[in-house]
Amino acid sequence: MKPYIFTERNGIHIIDLQKTVKALDEGYNLVRDTVAEGGTVLFVGTKRQAQDTIRDEAERVGMPYVTTRWLGGMLTNWRTIRQRVNELDRLERMRDSGEFSRITKKEALILQRKMDRLEYLLGGIRKMNAIPELVFVVDVYREATAIHEANLLQIPVLAMVDTNCDPRNIDFIIPSNDDAIRAIKLLVGMIADAVMEGKALRKEDEYEAMPEEAPMAISEEPELSDEDLLGEATLAKLPSRQPAAEGDEVSETGGTQAVFEFETAETPSETVEAVSEESEEESSQEVEPAAEAVTEEQIEETDQENQEEEEAE
Repeated sequence: MKPYIFTERNGIHIIDLQKTVKALDEGYNLVRDTVAEGGTVLFVGTKRQAQDTIRDEAERVGMPYVTTRWLGGMLTNWRTIRQRVNELDRLERMRDSGEFSRITKKEALILQRKMDRLEYLLGGIRKMNAIPELVFVVDVYREATAIHEANLLQIPVLAMVDTNCDPRNIDFIIPSNDDAIRAIKLLVGMIADAVMEGKALRKEDEYEAMPEEAPMAISEEPELSDEDLLGEATLAKLPSRQPAAEGDEVSETGGTQAVFEFETAETPSETVEAVSEESEEESSQEVEPAAEAVTEEQIEETDQENQEEEEAE
């Protein structure tokens, strides 16, 4: 770590912060690009100062983490580890479905303790379905087993390296103090922000890669005739299908062409007045012959009376 040490005072090595900032920028870009390409970052920090910070930040960005104890073979023997995670899921389904009530209390207690231990050891990697593309480590000296397994699988390692650690097995070094809680919170928070930015870029790329919806093609359908739309019974009632009546004109093609005469439309008031006048004329015509008949009879009677009086005289 000599290249990263600025000076020494009273037996305490002081890290060159300019190199720390430069290395942090490189690590930030690495994590962002890895997540943007669909990769997964495994957060590893089992020391007491880093446990809460690692767990909170990893859960915030939705990444797997290990904060209790690194199990041997967690990367190199991933298939077995995944089987234990599946066993934990199976036991939880049994508990939720009420199967624990069908067995004895002792058996249920044993299964519950097994669930608690699996959750304690593997709770942080339950959503990790495959080997991660990048491993972020807080304490290199304490997490030597995790770094060794990552090197065997050729997984890049990004780590916070203190002055008392060996950086030779680290691919991307961030020289910093891995014992101070404030330093751990600052750097782990920066890496978590890089994960969030990478996820945002991934969503933008997926949105741009989505095919644009093609406009709906409106097919021009040919116009349908009456024969295609109406039934035979309805077509038989149409005037064009009825035999030609008197006054119809016969076209040159042999078809009949009805001649319709349309009268000018009248207003309702005009029609009412015309109807009333017609009714009055008809009534007057009926009354006049009756009146004429009455007057002729009266004249004849008066003539007869006059003749009788003359004869009497």
